[in-house]
Amino acid sequence: MLNRLVLLLNQNYEPVSIIRAKKAIVLIFLGKAEIVERYDGIKIRSPSTEIPLPSIVRLYRYVNIHRREIPLTKKNVLKRDNYTCQYCGKRKGTMTVDHVIPKRLGGKDTWENLVCACIECNTKKGDRTPEEAGMKLLKKPAKPTYFQLLYSRITLPDEKWKQYLFLSS
Repeated sequence: MLNRLVLLLNQNYEPVSIIRAKKAIVLIFLGKAEIVERYDGIKIRSPSTEIPLPSIVRLYRYVNIHRREIPLTKKNVLKRDNYTCQYCGKRKGTMTVDHVIPKRLGGKDTWENLVCACIECNTKKGDRTPEEAGMKLLKKPAKPTYFQLLYSRITLPDEKWKQYLFLSS
């Protein structure tokens, strides 16, 4: 039970890391963190105290975190889009990266202009804009956060984490 995973948030509710429940309880007892969400129906008991098992804890003081820039690579674009074609929703087969605005029209290699596409849709769209090809994007491409990219394809131990990791659809 003390090895359960707990999401650690900064004072401003920004995700910091994932820690074990044992460390989260220590932070709570030392007055350094508070419980934001708890695992349903699970309590930690000692002879004199009973507290709910935390699922998400928030630090009382802000901690400055320096994260590296997320590199714009084909693999990261595919991960951001969850290996799902952004035109038809297909998830099987080989996926490619498509420029929403083609390079010939000034389209750049940016997070906002690259999407995951199946070979069929990429071929159908060709060197045209989605409007010219009569196609629509399922969602507008955007630069992912560190945690979106890191946790987009894992099974979260608690659904309550999604809103704090910006994974809610």
